[in-house]
Amino acid sequence: MNKEFKLKPLEYDYNALEPYIDEETVRFHHDKHQQTYTDNLNKALLNYPAAYDFTLPEILMNLDRIPEDVVEAVINNAGGVFNHQFYWESLASSQCDCTKEPKIVLKEALIKAFGSLDNFKVKFKNAALGQFGSGWAWLVLDKNKELKIISTANQNCPLSNGEFPLLTVDVWEHAYYLKYQNRRADYLDNFFNIINWNKVEERFLEGLNN
Repeated sequence: MNKEFKLKPLEYDYNALEPYIDEETVRFHHDKHQQTYTDNLNKALLNYPAAYDFTLPEILMNLDRIPEDVVEAVINNAGGVFNHQFYWESLASSQCDCTKEPKIVLKEALIKAFGSLDNFKVKFKNAALGQFGSGWAWLVLDKNKELKIISTANQNCPLSNGEFPLLTVDVWEHAYYLKYQNRRADYLDNFFNIINWNKVEERFLEGLNN
């Protein structure tokens, strides 16, 4: 049987992010939208089976090695799969202690970089609000291992620019429209209630030691 990328199951129930992200949105977003990116990535790589020897991050960090005739499809769909998977793994039920506030090492780093946790949240929200159209806002470690907030359009991924992602929020309309309609700001305010800070700190420590 041919190798292929598979849709990774969620690590929690579809209703785990209620009331901030509704069950219907999670089902459509994960089972339909992310599945489509997965299917389209496999179609793009159909004639290039050697690509399956690499992980999604390895592919996104080495786009210059992707054949020219499929590189755009790979950027869009490998990015779509990775970004969504990364997004889901950044979240947890608000009942989990891991969503209360960043752990001490990350907390101190955020305060050093942005002045306070509140300032970080304002800057992160503004990056997400300021992303025109579809895209993502990210907390990353840049090439100098400094914390930085960026936004990317469409399914572009920080890995392709040599940045190490720690946290992301999806601002494509399908991420929030069923519950929030055009109220992106409300979605972003509620996003901060379901961040899995344990996961973000785990990535932070990995990035520092990478």
